[in-house]
Amino acid sequence: MNRMPGGQALGTTLNDLPTVARTRSGVEFSPLEDTWVYRDGVKTMRLAFNALAAPVSLRTGLKHVLKWYVENESPSHVANLFSRFKHFSNSLTLGEEITSTDLINYRSTLNGATAWYLGALSGLLKRWRAMCIPGVSKDAATFLRTVRTKGNRKGQAVLTMDPEQGRFTDVELEAILETLRTAYESGEIEKGAYVLALLFIALGPRPVQYAALKVCDFQVLETEAGRTYMLSVPRAKRREQLARSSFSRRTLIPEVGALLREYTEEVKREFTVLLPDPNQAPMFPAKIRRSIEPQGFEYHRTSLSLINWFRSTVGTLSVRSERTGDFLNINPTRFRRTLACRAADEGHGELVIAELLDHTDTQNVGVYVEATPGMMERIDRAVALKLAPLAQAFAGTIITDESQATRASDPTSRIRDPRCDPRRPVGNCGQFGFCGLLAPVACYTCRSFEPWLDGPHERVLEFLIGERDRLLVQADKRVASINDRTILAVADVVRRCAEMKGEPIGDTNG
Repeated sequence: MNRMPGGQALGTTLNDLPTVARTRSGVEFSPLEDTWVYRDGVKTMRLAFNALAAPVSLRTGLKHVLKWYVENESPSHVANLFSRFKHFSNSLTLGEEITSTDLINYRSTLNGATAWYLGALSGLLKRWRAMCIPGVSKDAATFLRTVRTKGNRKGQAVLTMDPEQGRFTDVELEAILETLRTAYESGEIEKGAYVLALLFIALGPRPVQYAALKVCDFQVLETEAGRTYMLSVPRAKRREQLARSSFSRRTLIPEVGALLREYTEEVKREFTVLLPDPNQAPMFPAKIRRSIEPQGFEYHRTSLSLINWFRSTVGTLSVRSERTGDFLNINPTRFRRTLACRAADEGHGELVIAELLDHTDTQNVGVYVEATPGMMERIDRAVALKLAPLAQAFAGTIITDESQATRASDPTSRIRDPRCDPRRPVGNCGQFGFCGLLAPVACYTCRSFEPWLDGPHERVLEFLIGERDRLLVQADKRVASINDRTILAVADVVRRCAEMKGEPIGDTNG
């Protein structure tokens, strides 16, 4: 191959590309094709070079460069680089060579939210030039060395408490957990989706990490101190790491651990006849096996498939926000942000948060420490009554008298609060449960609760708000806010009872 002075190759063509190449993890693909399609670990790759608005020579040069990235970097990084080049090429009319004028013109098309695109593109073009592949001019390389590019804007949704993409408030998270539990118990969502949601809430890893999980990653350790549930989570977003080359060991709370143990045993039984070793079964298996699955990832979902499954199950649950009154946007990213923010709320520093999020450093976790706390500073009666219709935390049915109760003939179904009024019940329980010790605090957010129209709900509300104020002084916001959703549920009952009686809310008596 002839070379220009300075080492740049002349005439790089498709003939210089091999017919077969391999990713870092050993998956074969064909660099000669106009569309590269392959499955690398738990990510399906599809790079359509013929969709780029660029001359054939530039597309060929890009193939040479991306082939190096595919062989040496993670599939997510490759996909990001291709996406950035596609946006660049489709924003301009490019010639046979990328020049500094092209880059200057491209920069002028970007705004505050997309300015980081040039920074992401810069690394690709610098390597392109360094590999002596035609397509990037000398003046373009000089421009990239001298221009100051911006990084991706991070943390805006967290810092602004964005109700669509930011963290969940404590009240919202409690509502999600309650709705999840009810949906699972009623059969509305399957056990796998329920377990996945609990793990997203408890641990915060990315979907790609859960897609790579196998049942063997879950362990139950029996020690003198008791039983410990451990989950080894594959690490991700490290360009040199493969999907299952290193792990982060996480401890699960007993409730989640016991459920996961039951679930993994069910998965292993299902795969006894499908895999030689059922311990290698995926934690969240796909419904069918795809032909392009790489070795070791049989029946594994891709990260995109896992996200779509989550959206079609957990993501469709109707949970309202006390901030907006609208249904919550429930997705894995928001659970991850919530976990980090709650850790910061509890006083943990950047190193701990970075470890929780599996970051290699602390440069991107400071935003969680800076973010506004998720719990409300103060709740009084007026605030509770105002927020109650938005939160819709009360899920039961108000009854005008005990004859309408589901268990009207059962005196044990009556629910009292000795702290407020030991003589007057607040309502009835509509099911035969064993949660009496939590009554009536747990009752107001339970769909089986049947509060009486003339029950002493005002006194319950006053008591809970008084306890919150006391704990704010004696403890901290985290402890004081533990019953915030219950306060909103009680306030909703107070409000509805007043409306049913035709009384102004301010004149309602307990």
